[in-house]
Amino acid sequence: MKNINSAAELKLAIQAKQLEHAIEGELLKEQLSIAFESLKPINLIKDTLSEITSSPYLIENMVGAVTGMIGGYISKKIAVGTSHNIFRKIGGSLLQFGVTNLVAQHPEVLKNFGQMIIEKIFHKTKTSDF
Repeated sequence: MKNINSAAELKLAIQAKQLEHAIEGELLKEQLSIAFESLKPINLIKDTLSEITSSPYLIENMVGAVTGMIGGYISKKIAVGTSHNIFRKIGGSLLQFGVTNLVAQHPEVLKNFGQMIIEKIFHKTKTSDF
């Protein structure tokens, strides 16, 4: 800041500082309003949901986990069926746990396997005309 030598310059400097203070005050009020709006529970939920749906990595993990749980449940139902044998139920639970973890950790293998099966089912055989 430069040296002030007269009363007129002092008055101008004071007015400039008051204007600067007023502008900064308004900016602070706007920022406070934005912060208050972003901390409302509904906005927090909206932001969280939008982050979840926009993250492809998270969606892939959820799909893999759900697929694993479904696969584990189906494998247990196939292995145990309607049996009341306690050893068979324990074995079915262990099988369910193993299949669930295997599918959840390696969903790409199941995806590739499914694609291969679909291609085999719907693959049209080419016939050669001689």
